[in-house]
This record gives sequence, structure tokens and C-alpha cells, in this order.
Amino acid sequence: MVEVSDMVAGTAGDGVDLLVVGGGINGAGIARDAAGRGLSVLLVEQDDLASHTSSASTKLIHGGLRYLEYGEFRLVREALIERERLLNMAPHIIWPLEFVLPQTQSPRPAWMVRLGLFLYDHLGGREKLPGTRTVKLADSPVGAGLSTREGKAFIYSDCWVEDSRLVVLNAMDAAARGATIETRTRLVDARRVGGGWEAIVEGPDGRRTVRARALVNAAGPWVADVLGRVPDARTDRGVKLVKGSHIVVPKLYEGEHAFMLQNPDRRIVFAIPYERDFTLVGTTDEVWSAKPGKAAISSAETGYLLETIGRYFATPVSENEIRWSYAGIRPLYDDKSSNASAVTRDYVLDLDAGEGRAPMLSIFGGKITTYRKLAEHAMKELAPFFPGASGAWTAGAVLPGGDMPNADFEAFLGALSASRPDLPAPLLRRLARAYGTRTERVLGAARTVAELGRCFGGDLYQAEVDYLVAAEWARTSEDILYRRSKLGLHTPADTAEALDAYLAAAPHAAVAAVAG
Repeated sequence: MVEVSDMVAGTAGDGVDLLVVGGGINGAGIARDAAGRGLSVLLVEQDDLASHTSSASTKLIHGGLRYLEYGEFRLVREALIERERLLNMAPHIIWPLEFVLPQTQSPRPAWMVRLGLFLYDHLGGREKLPGTRTVKLADSPVGAGLSTREGKAFIYSDCWVEDSRLVVLNAMDAAARGATIETRTRLVDARRVGGGWEAIVEGPDGRRTVRARALVNAAGPWVADVLGRVPDARTDRGVKLVKGSHIVVPKLYEGEHAFMLQNPDRRIVFAIPYERDFTLVGTTDEVWSAKPGKAAISSAETGYLLETIGRYFATPVSENEIRWSYAGIRPLYDDKSSNASAVTRDYVLDLDAGEGRAPMLSIFGGKITTYRKLAEHAMKELAPFFPGASGAWTAGAVLPGGDMPNADFEAFLGALSASRPDLPAPLLRRLARAYGTRTERVLGAARTVAELGRCFGGDLYQAEVDYLVAAEWARTSEDILYRRSKLGLHTPADTAEALDAYLAAAPHAAVAAVAG
């Protein structure tokens, strides 16, 4: 194992090809792509990986059916192509999900919805996922739990993703290919010096200077803030911050399908099976006018989502039944739309270079589904400055843990369970979903629960905690309970405190090992 501290000393001191600012999905994806092309890369993230927007999504790999209504055909087509590509790259954290779209309360005529679904089925060259079908709610089990089973519904398919784990897996793969990933490290400022970049970054060990040939500003909601730290940066691109919030409530219905709910104001809300016992409901769209920061759901958003539940489901939910809520700020490219729901989800790459100016590439907008393609486009923009780099490579390259024969998760789980018969089946399934083929590294030689070490609550054991610290940059209980997993929904109230005490007492802080 190579320690991050060793790699930092070897890269930052000598200079790197690429300094990537931002440890969300775009930054991690670009770092991975660049490292795989043979470039030296340093990624800095001011908090934890995926600590903001990239862990606050609706957790879908999807084409964006509703974006067709706004004429976003290029974006939808690209996303639909990426959907099945990502499914094959990470079958442990991405899987198919059916969506039921009731028409009983739809503000859109059925012919319009069906036309949109026809386009959705055919724009992206669908291969694995089934096409749209129509059911009568009264005759179908998917109608159970709804307040009314009159009329019909369309059923179409997209994919679910463990969003924060997707970020971590990209960072792990980048590190395995030679990149240095530093969390809790922020960019203080950067300036062009002698055809390159000289940047000051500040991390747990203080400030230091980093030299780079190119700078990638993938700071998400902080993209404009980073531009403000560069004295001669161009500022002719704008970002519109839009907050999206979600609530997690007790299970609203039985079944593994999700619902796409159309509200009278034409906004869309999803209801999705979540963590076995719950339903995830969201998202909202509120313009965020304050500085970027930690977002929280507002009372108005909570009321809006609860009202949606009451409109569609037989069992209403009160505010005190909400098990958890989260909110994130989406850094959308400012296309001057006055409607937050209509602001484009497409991305814009702004290259500031030329005339001897060291290149800086700023990322505006984007969505999780298209992150890999965005990274590919980013490297195409930067290619003239790195003529010796190799070409695009990520389209068929699996992510860590995704190297399962035929991308068959259930077959892999069956083999894992057969090899460890004395470990509980629910634990093995959870671990396999989180770590895929790397589950063996988590378990080590353990064949029984007792051999996994201390239990912190639920089915979280010391072996998994140690792995997350060593291989996935986890440093706090929040990192582990709400980003590397969602075990915070299943563990006792004192788990976080016990976990933080363990992390502080153990010599983990100096053992940030590179995955691989």
C-alpha cells in the first residue's frame, strides 16, 4: 500500500500535469479519465468526497424524461446512452428500476406522455432495459398503496445508483492509476506563473504550494468562488444555484417499483423504494440566492413533498414521521430561465487559455448520469496541451468492484454466499451491493461475525470501518454512515459517537492508503 502522504510529496513537489479542484462526481470522473491517459493528477476537495451535491441527488441514472418537455434532446440522448454503459461498469451500485407514471392526476394529456416515452425508448439505443408498457391500475399490483386505482399508468425503466459511492469508486480508480486524492484540502488561491499554475492549497498539515500545467475547476456550487481566487480569470459564464431537497419516510407501498408523480404545477416528484424499510420522496426546485454552503430542507419544501404524498398515496404522512431529509445545491449553467425547474441540466465547459495563458477548464452544470461523457469532453478540451497523452478509454472500463462476469450481480452474490455460509445473508448482500468484487477485501479472512471485530450497531463491524478508512478516505462517522453507506438509517443513536471516538483513537488519520 502506498500512503497518500508519500504520493503527495512525490507529485506536488515536482509538479503535476493536472490540478483538479472539487471531489464531486465531475472532479472524480475527470481525475480518473486523466490518470488513465497517463497524466499526473492531484485532486483536492475541501470536505469529504461527494459531501455536497453529488450525495444529495435523487440517486438515479436516467435520461431525464421530463427534460424532453424543455427540448433537451441532445442531453437526453447522451444520458440514455450512458445509462446502460454505466450499468455495465458498476452493476453492484447501479441496477434497473421500473417507474410507474399514473395518469389519473396528470396535468399532461396521455398522448403527450406516451409520445415522450416513445422518444425515451428509442433515442438512446436501449438494449438491456425493457420498453414502456401500459397497465390498468385496478388490475395491476403496482396500483397498491395509491389513493385511487382508477385509470391507467405507464411503466418505463431507468436505473438506480448509489450516488456518493459512484464518486468514491471513480476516485479509487483514479488513485489506482496514479492520481493523488486529498480530502479536507481546499484551494486557497492560484495564479499563472511561467506558462503553468502555481496554487496554494491548505489541508490537515497546513499550507503548501502546488505547481500544475493545467487547472480544472470542478468545484460544483463553488465554481464561481474558485474563479474569484484566480486574478485574471474570465468570468463571462454564469452559474445558477438551485436547491433540491428530499425526505425519507416509512415505506409507502409494497414492491420494488418507483413512482413518477406529476403535480398540478407540472413539477415532477419521485417516490422510490429506499433502504428496505423506507420511501425516498423528492426532489424540489428552489433558487438558491445565498453563498454556497450546507443546504437543508425548508418548511415549504417539506410541506410540498408531504402534500404530494397525500395527493397520490392512500396513507398520508405527517412531518414527525419523516425519518431523514437531505438537500443539495445544484450548480446549473445559467441559461437565464426564470423557472428553476426549466433551467438546463446540460453542462458547459469553459476553457480559459491561449496566448501563453496556462489552461484553466471550468465546469458548469452537469448531472450524475453524464459525468463520464463530461470527463471525456473535458479531456478533449485539454488534449492540445498534453499531446503525449493517450486517447479516450473509459467507455468500457469497469469501476472498482464492478468486474463481475456478465455484470450479473445475483450470480456474484450467490458465489459469495456459498463461500461464506456462516455470515448472515443480509450482511453479505449489503456488502456486495456496496463493494462488489472488493467485498473479499472488506471481509478479509473472516468467516463468522465474531471475526469481523467490534460491532458499532446494526451490521456495521470494525472490518468494514477499517477498510473504509484505509481504502476510501473515510474520516468521520458522517462519511461512513451517510456517504459510504446509509447505515445511519439503521443504527442506534449512539453509533455515530462511538464511531467518531474509535476513528479518533485509532491511528487511521495517518494511514490514508490508496485503493488498489
